[in-house]
Amino acid sequence: MKKMSSVGAKRFVRVGFVLVAAFGTALLFATLAPNILNALYRAITAYVQRTPATESYQDAYAFMNVLPFALLGAFFGAFLGNLCLRAIDMTREKWDGMDIGDKVTLFIGIFAGLIASLPFLLLFNAISVQPIFVPFFIFGLTLGFASLSVYALHSMEEILPWSRGKVGGKRTGIKILDTNVVIDGRIYDVARTGFLEGQLYVPGFVLEELQYIADSHDALRRQRGRRGLEVLRHLQADFSLEVRVHDKLVAGYEGDVDNRLVRLAKVLGGDIVTNDFNLNRVAALQDVRVLNLNDLALALRPNVLPQETLVLTLTREGNQHGQGIGYLEDGTMVVVENGKPYIGETLEIMVTQVIQTERGKMIFGEVASDESSEAPKRRTHRANS
Repeated sequence: MKKMSSVGAKRFVRVGFVLVAAFGTALLFATLAPNILNALYRAITAYVQRTPATESYQDAYAFMNVLPFALLGAFFGAFLGNLCLRAIDMTREKWDGMDIGDKVTLFIGIFAGLIASLPFLLLFNAISVQPIFVPFFIFGLTLGFASLSVYALHSMEEILPWSRGKVGGKRTGIKILDTNVVIDGRIYDVARTGFLEGQLYVPGFVLEELQYIADSHDALRRQRGRRGLEVLRHLQADFSLEVRVHDKLVAGYEGDVDNRLVRLAKVLGGDIVTNDFNLNRVAALQDVRVLNLNDLALALRPNVLPQETLVLTLTREGNQHGQGIGYLEDGTMVVVENGKPYIGETLEIMVTQVIQTERGKMIFGEVASDESSEAPKRRTHRANS
């Protein structure tokens, strides 16, 4: 009930505003119309009779002829009133959606612009500018300095105390690399192919973790850390790679590397590039976009359907009796029933089943016989033609 009364009050205010605008504009048009009509009447009469007009339009015609101009002014005023209300509603909605820090920046910028424009206004007053130009100078100077101040503060919002650490509302396309994807090394090949667009960024805490791993006493961890640093060196040499530039946005934020990566991605409006399953889950829960190289590798694996044939080299024995194991070029494991006698040989395998698991696809097949392999061969040929 209270909400309905509030809506009714707003509607009443809007209708009243439009009516006042219509009445005011109609009165203005009705006041100016006689002067305009008299001027036109005198000009036309003087042109037609070649003599100056001795009477006015008002003397020759009734005042009712001004009524159409009043009606025109009413319609025009109602249109302007409705347009102003729409502009006010749009401004209010945008203001309600602004961050508190942006509101503070706007207020301070406008106030600073007003202060900066005062000396110039006093200068114009001292040089005796014509009065008709004074309002235009005041409006132009105030608007110009206010806009300049707001733009300057907005460009420095990363260091402003009321904007520090706020979550960005728009996406920047920055690709934030985590420790695991750098150590993996495939990120360099993906970037080189041109499928990874946007600015590449490595936070300082990721670089520190890489250095810590590279200085480890464990030989394997030390080798992985050094490989990650080498990948970063190649990325920085061949691509636009930024390091530590935006770390101040999460200065003072406590948490492990994964949480700081997610926080930084939210502040920057960027994407996390990783191959870490746990980081992928944490980021997805916080609405941060993740580019997982493992998902990319799975998506690029060729599709294999049952009854198709593969040329495969069996490399080892399977877990079950009589099975042989082979691998496709992308690393997909193929389990071949009764393939144990053919270990070490390259032969045609007919696919019998394809199973999708969390780690990827697993293909099951059997050794293709001479009779059963003719149809699959023809089907494979048609698929490749």
